[in-house]
Amino acid sequence: MADNYLERRRESYEERKEAWLRKKRGLPASSKRLERPEDEAL
Repeated sequence: MADNYLERRRESYEERKEAWLRKKRGLPASSKRLERPEDEAL
């Protein structure tokens, strides 16, 4: 009945994971916080 169910699910997962990683790597690493001026009352 469900001979290849797990294999298909694993393949689908791997494809989605690769697409996500490709998209993630394409974005610039902007983990730096923006520096605010000391006087924020401007």
